[in-house]
Amino acid sequence: MPGEPGEALLRLVAVIDRLRSPGGCPWDREQTHESLATYLLEETYETLEAIDTGNRAHLREELGDLLLQIVFHARIAAEHTDDPWTVDDVAIDIADKLMCRHPHVFGDATAETAAHVEAAWDRLKAAEKSRTSALDGIPASLPALSLAVKTLGRAHRAGVAPDPPALEAPADPSDPAAVGEVLLAMAHAARSNGVDPEQALRQAVRRYSEQVRRIEEARDRDQPRVTHP
Repeated sequence: MPGEPGEALLRLVAVIDRLRSPGGCPWDREQTHESLATYLLEETYETLEAIDTGNRAHLREELGDLLLQIVFHARIAAEHTDDPWTVDDVAIDIADKLMCRHPHVFGDATAETAAHVEAAWDRLKAAEKSRTSALDGIPASLPALSLAVKTLGRAHRAGVAPDPPALEAPADPSDPAAVGEVLLAMAHAARSNGVDPEQALRQAVRRYSEQVRRIEEARDRDQPRVTHP
């Protein structure tokens, strides 16, 4: 009989605790938030790749690797001498946040559409964090296309979006500013039509890569084999 939902997470927490405890794994015991940062980023991109390919078994595996990073970071945080917190604190915080940000589900508010939910989410988030601009809190380190879409979306929902950039070829393709404007216009067009430009570009690169590999394979087949006497 399967256990209750989330029960297996306790086993993962126990495994990580064993690895970090005296007598556990020397490598795991040496890790810090900083040393694990690169793995967190790698696992995130590997999860995105699994989503791109549509391979459900691969996605399940990569989500597990990503979950490992979260539990690992929480275990390290629990060892902090001045401000310890645990994976339970992480779970409590996000559960409380979700309930607060969904008053139409857990309270008396109403939200008829997904757009209403997004607008209310932004207002609640701004109030919680005392933000003065709709753009506050957007990570500047996001990939450029994701940063553009996030900025466009925030500005649109807040009703402060400038006129959308014109979608046309750059007058001077060698001018970085002109190329940037075209890319921003593409991001706007994609977002307006429900397309994630980051994912769209990743998939286009994947298709291009497949073409390159087919050309390489055809070239290798056509090359005469060199035989030695």
